[in-house]
Amino acid sequence: MGFFFEVLIGGLLSGVLYALVALGFVLIYKASGVFNFAQGAMVFFAALTFVGFREVLPGWTGLEADGNFVFWLAFVLALASMVVLGILTEKIVLRPLVNQPHITLFMATIGLTFLIEGIAQGIWGANVRGLDLGIADEPVEWIMESADILVSKFDLFAATIAGALVASLALFFQYTKVGRALRAVADDHQAALSIGIPLQHIWAIVWAVAGFVALVAGLIWGARSGVQFALTFTALKALPVLILGGFTSVPGAIVGGLIIGASEKLAEVFIGPFVGGGIEGWFPYVLALAFLLVRPEGLFGERHIDRV
Repeated sequence: MGFFFEVLIGGLLSGVLYALVALGFVLIYKASGVFNFAQGAMVFFAALTFVGFREVLPGWTGLEADGNFVFWLAFVLALASMVVLGILTEKIVLRPLVNQPHITLFMATIGLTFLIEGIAQGIWGANVRGLDLGIADEPVEWIMESADILVSKFDLFAATIAGALVASLALFFQYTKVGRALRAVADDHQAALSIGIPLQHIWAIVWAVAGFVALVAGLIWGARSGVQFALTFTALKALPVLILGGFTSVPGAIVGGLIIGASEKLAEVFIGPFVGGGIEGWFPYVLALAFLLVRPEGLFGERHIDRV
């Protein structure tokens, strides 16, 4: 029984990280109705920019490469880069396409994906880089001694950071003036404009916040698997999460991430040996497909009823 809970907890912790990636999709889709296919590229760009600044700052400042000041300065510069990237994306790419068909906006984000990937590798190079956040990937001793369950310190740290960020953003968009404006824009763009809500201003804020989320996700996933082009595929991990939770729900991203993370890990350990392994790669998508047949709008999505 202890092994089962160990696998379950590991899956739930991974699920929080999936929810963090899905949150970037939810924020943009909720505000503008655009499925941002470039979110994975933004995660890659953020992680590579952070590592790049961390490499060059010691030469610029004369400080120690492993010092806290260099780390936080690189974080601030990477965050500023992501905010600028988000605002420029909204102004240059999406604003001219307002009121265009959704497929046009979707295709624009696909093109944006290749552009961001090319810019990131053109500036910082394409070599795989390691990223150390100072958290060892080893079991938490007191949990192992008291419950005989192995829980990684890094996984626990990453899930705590991701969970705190998701909860903070949920509260921000629920109780602040900007959050209320976002919900109004999400419900009806024309109605929001009619009461004086600056649509482009709200979209710019959302894209900037999505850039910040991409930076946090990039640091966590980069520390786990290295900063490399494969980070762009983290977006694919978010698709089953979005299908289960709903494309417009922040709580849905959390719940969907937990469900996908736990089911993926349990299937890998307990079903994988009977099907030859590799089940963790496709099982979440099978689960999401089955869920589409029952509740296509997601657990927290809005059900749309066509009237005849």
